[in-house]
Amino acid sequence: MESLVFHNHPAIELSTNTFINVPVILQYDELPLIEVVQTQDAGFTTQIPIYHPDGTYLSKAVGARLFLTEEGQRADLILEHPDRVTVCKLGEKILFEIHRRDAAALRTQAELYTPDGRFVKCSQSPTPELYSADGSALTIRGGIVMSGNTFHGCRIGIWVKSDGSVAIGCA
Repeated sequence: MESLVFHNHPAIELSTNTFINVPVILQYDELPLIEVVQTQDAGFTTQIPIYHPDGTYLSKAVGARLFLTEEGQRADLILEHPDRVTVCKLGEKILFEIHRRDAAALRTQAELYTPDGRFVKCSQSPTPELYSADGSALTIRGGIVMSGNTFHGCRIGIWVKSDGSVAIGCA
């Protein structure tokens, strides 16, 4: 008898918008900024690269774990692990926080940059260069406000390009 293996692709929520079976939630040019990856120990989780404002690739967040690059180690990034939280700091400035509600539920707050130094913010803030996710809506530069949408089965949920164009729900 052959065994059956079920893979449940997670539903990722970004400011009230839900992405189901979408491998790349947010992409900038050709770089996935928030993507869904499969790991052996955790099933599906998110993967997010973390860049310094000057474009230096500092670390990668995979689920609730942060992996420093050589540049991140040289920049003296500090990882702290208070109860159910992973915090990534540069000096006293918090760059990234991952909060674990339980084994399968993560909440992320980040100040992210692209390799060309554009600012992306995933938390409550004034609207930044590319987009803002404040929990109630997703605001993309140019006046697009997205709230309560569901994306299912597309390859890229939100594709922001350096030329200012935005594509949503890319096949």
